[in-house]
Amino acid sequence: MSNASKLIENQAFADRLRIALKGVGVRPSPTVVANEFNLRYWGKSITSHTARSWLLGKSIPMQDKLRVLSEWLHVSADELRFGTLSPSVKNQAGSLDTTALTMQDRDMLVKYTALSLADRKTVCDVVQALAVAASVKARG
Repeated sequence: MSNASKLIENQAFADRLRIALKGVGVRPSPTVVANEFNLRYWGKSITSHTARSWLLGKSIPMQDKLRVLSEWLHVSADELRFGTLSPSVKNQAGSLDTTALTMQDRDMLVKYTALSLADRKTVCDVVQALAVAASVKARG
């Protein structure tokens, strides 16, 4: 991979990371990102400098850190890393397959996108908590 394409790829990742952070109501600050990330990551902590490198497109996190970011920010790791949705929600043309959604799902998405970022974060937190509870319940 050439240096130019690596720079473009890194910058695209940084843009997606900032958008994902804003999407859950988190300020894209290196200190905030490092602190919040370290609360969720069981490996060696990252520094604010590392988070700054991610946010400025100087580097892209390794896969284990990318997974933690994607879970925290409620986006798929593929979408965060490569800008693509997972295949289960894409149609053959590569766009969101809304035909797999019910009318109620589509209506809910329209209402969700009209919410403020803070309210979207609240909805994401509730859905995440319900998913965790369902997972625990399924395990018995």
